[in-house]
Amino acid sequence: MASTLTLSSKQSPFPYAAVAIAAYTGKAAIVFDETATGLSLQFNGSTVTEEEAVVQEVAKEGGLSDDSAKTPAFFALAKSLRTATAFPDIVASLDSLDDHLSLRTFLVGHEITGADWIVWGSLKGNIKAVGLLKNNQHPHLLRWYSHLESLKTTQTVLAELTSAKATKARSNKTAAGFALGLQGATDGQVVTRFPPEPSGYLHIGHAKAAILNQYFAKMYNGKLIIRFDDTNPSKERTEFEDTILEDLKLLDIHGDVVTHTSDYFQTLYDYAIQLIKSGKAYADDTEQMQMRKERWDGIASVHRDDSVEDNLKHFDEMKTGSTEGQRWCIRAKISVDDPNKAMRDPVIYRCNMLPHHRTGDTWKIYPTYDFACPVVDSFEGVTHALRTNEYRDRNAQYQWMIDALGIRKVNVWDFSRLNFIYTLLSKRKLHWFVDQGLVSGWDDPRFPTVRGIRRRGMTVEALTQFMLSQGPSQAVVSLEWDSIWTLNKKIIDPVAPRHWAVVKAKSVPVTITGGPTAPEVKSVPKHKKNADIGEKQTVYSSNIIIEQEDAVSFDDQEEITLMDWGNAIVCSKTVDASGVVTAVQMDLNLEGDFRKTKKKITWLAAPTAEHQLPTVSLVDFDYLITKKKLEENDDVADFITPVTEFKEEAYADANVNALKKGDIMQFERKGYYVYDNEVNGVREFFRIPDGRAAGIASKVPGPTPAAVEPAPSAVAPSNTSTMYHVDQVYGENYKPEVTTSMYKMDSIYTVNP
Repeated sequence: MASTLTLSSKQSPFPYAAVAIAAYTGKAAIVFDETATGLSLQFNGSTVTEEEAVVQEVAKEGGLSDDSAKTPAFFALAKSLRTATAFPDIVASLDSLDDHLSLRTFLVGHEITGADWIVWGSLKGNIKAVGLLKNNQHPHLLRWYSHLESLKTTQTVLAELTSAKATKARSNKTAAGFALGLQGATDGQVVTRFPPEPSGYLHIGHAKAAILNQYFAKMYNGKLIIRFDDTNPSKERTEFEDTILEDLKLLDIHGDVVTHTSDYFQTLYDYAIQLIKSGKAYADDTEQMQMRKERWDGIASVHRDDSVEDNLKHFDEMKTGSTEGQRWCIRAKISVDDPNKAMRDPVIYRCNMLPHHRTGDTWKIYPTYDFACPVVDSFEGVTHALRTNEYRDRNAQYQWMIDALGIRKVNVWDFSRLNFIYTLLSKRKLHWFVDQGLVSGWDDPRFPTVRGIRRRGMTVEALTQFMLSQGPSQAVVSLEWDSIWTLNKKIIDPVAPRHWAVVKAKSVPVTITGGPTAPEVKSVPKHKKNADIGEKQTVYSSNIIIEQEDAVSFDDQEEITLMDWGNAIVCSKTVDASGVVTAVQMDLNLEGDFRKTKKKITWLAAPTAEHQLPTVSLVDFDYLITKKKLEENDDVADFITPVTEFKEEAYADANVNALKKGDIMQFERKGYYVYDNEVNGVREFFRIPDGRAAGIASKVPGPTPAAVEPAPSAVAPSNTSTMYHVDQVYGENYKPEVTTSMYKMDSIYTVNP
């Protein structure tokens, strides 16, 4: 990357267009330098300081230039928008852009160009313009604006900007990605490593470490090592290595090389001998509980000053795995009473008679992580060891090992551990849930494992952007899940196809007067704001089914909108003695104005022999535990949520039959779902949290759904129902024009060149 874009995160107005197009094209490395007084693009020995010129140059380098005669006008409009403060002027500009985009995907041509980025950046930097835009008075402009903002590159660079702003100004320059760069990093020479222990599946905490290690390796055009820390035969198995590599693939993490600490057992043994011979390590047979107490109280072991000969003899006995050897361990001779208790003569070697999953019975002694990690890091050429700050007290110990052995130094970089409320990250406790049969396995969607959260609909893009947005914070806090699911929603919303479903137990038959004499099929867009998603087949019939909640809310003679069809007038409804609606009669009114109706409802054509409705299962989940944060002495069995899985059978439109496992979609007015699998002939869809409070709050178990609603009091009245707060579903240019008399729908994706 030959070009560099330098700027301060505090620059005002901030050049959003410049950083966004640089990130989108990848043609300029972004450097946040808090000492910079303005914008500066360095390329081919030249310097550009005006944002419009920067955008033009980067667009040219990235292939986003165009020869449209309208482009200069958009650059001029962007310049005026950047500083516009009068509402009439801003509204006039927004109106003009909205009209222009009513039949276009982008400002000029069929692809994103520099014109799009310069206008988007000006809107982004104008608080008043953004406020007006979010009022939903400019649907076409908002669609275009949201699309550019939802791009992975845009979200990433905005997260980087947030991190830079949150960090105090530094004199040193910081590479794009984190306000805190890697100390002593040299482009092309950085080597990071991700060292999981093969004793379980990766969870979201591991995901942060893996993502950061790959991020920095790529930032500096370096190398990422995936190293299995396999020094404890009691816990580790080959199958976990395979699953961890699969988990990393799910995260789009790809190491340049895969290694094992066990590859260096002989090297580590030789270095242990070196420590003993130099008087920096000794053998100890103090009982474990006594050793722990002595270390806490700052009391020296009785063997601390044993001779080198005795220490070597005991170490050799350990190596044979004899009964005598198993009584001993090797401790580093660092300090007896250092205020940092991690420095109080830690154990660096111990016996383990179980066969190792890679080396078999070759070794009976194994190094501890605290000894092996710095040695192997140094030996493998790691330049920067990224560790959670729970290891901070052991950083001094890490450096002591390197100094004592006289090996190459490694920079240690701390970041905060990731914790979430109502979430278990302890492998031991997760094992317990699996062993007790409280979950289906390590990939259960209620689990915080990489497999679990991916199966529930979390995208790699959301995970990556969320981890980067955490920045170099050292604070250890328990995070809410809302932020990461909200970010996930922004990523999936522009691309998730829309389908409809009606809960079986709550379905109400509707007869429509003026409807088609026989069912008719029409192609309609899967996503009203994204033509690229394709089309689906919708069946129109005089007999449809709707949700009970909708039916209860209807008033006599009320005009409502049947989505993707048109208006209808409620003529009558049949209600049983308990207040449940059992049938509805409507008159089709295609001349009605959908903009004047309060209720836009989803529906499905009643099933016939020719047009069947597949039955699907809609599955939602609760947290596994009832306490936000379990303490060390808490028994997890005391805090188990009684019911954590909720299923409803529903009819769905037949288009869902084409979905593949892992496909993400939206059942309109119900939520986002991911298709998981087929169980006993029924397709199961897992609800994806959208970040809203109601979606992530702990759920109170209710009664098993009955065939019908028990009483009208159980149904939300129309003025409080959440089902009708939906976005406008048709554009302003909706003009019915189809040969059939039953429905009329214009193509809303015609694009004028």
